[in-house]
Amino acid sequence: MGLARNVVGIIGNVISFGLFLSPVPTFFRIYKNKAVEEFQPYPYLCTVLNCIFWMFYGLPIVKKDNILVLTINSVGLVIELLYLTVYVVYANDRKKRLRVAHILLAEAALTVAVVLIAMLCFDKHRSLFVGIIADVFNIIMYAAPLGIWKKVITTKSVEYMPFWLSVAGLSNGICWTIYGLIPFDLFLLVSNGLGAIFGVIQLGLYCYFYFYGEKNSKEGAKKQSEVQLSNHPTGAA
Repeated sequence: MGLARNVVGIIGNVISFGLFLSPVPTFFRIYKNKAVEEFQPYPYLCTVLNCIFWMFYGLPIVKKDNILVLTINSVGLVIELLYLTVYVVYANDRKKRLRVAHILLAEAALTVAVVLIAMLCFDKHRSLFVGIIADVFNIIMYAAPLGIWKKVITTKSVEYMPFWLSVAGLSNGICWTIYGLIPFDLFLLVSNGLGAIFGVIQLGLYCYFYFYGEKNSKEGAKKQSEVQLSNHPTGAA
């Protein structure tokens, strides 16, 4: 069982790593144009917090034998902070830079508070406390594409929903759901099980509107290659 869990976890790490890298075209465009344009930092800021709490959950002092949860979220945290660094460097508006800094400070304060509460107030039920918090943020990440679903249904076009990214999101949810079953881990199972369900629905929407909706425009195809994290799930674990 240990070997099977490790294999599934490694596959989940690879898929999650790919999802973390999916916004690279967006930030290459920012770097190339030397401007953030209409792109928003909030999805990346949310992912930072998501990664932090799953890193904490993956520590042996909270939950034993979850090293693969710790590794991928550590990598994800570094990647998200790099994205935010690029955003801050090329944000021409000082208010935008300060907003990112203030939110990161608030997230740091929240992280310290959660860690202190978990370590000082919880012993036997530490994983329960941290797991609930991590699950909330993971569900938010998996629910992020809901806005894009509405746009797809309204426009009857899949031009804003990249197929392979949708497949990766579904695969991510399935992998971490299986990982949460061997052995049973309620918190990995709940959020990633919902993520898998969201992934099935998203692919169902894609298939339906691909065959029965409007044809994609060139502008839509261009937008598919410029991924905004807010439109696609990137939860890792």
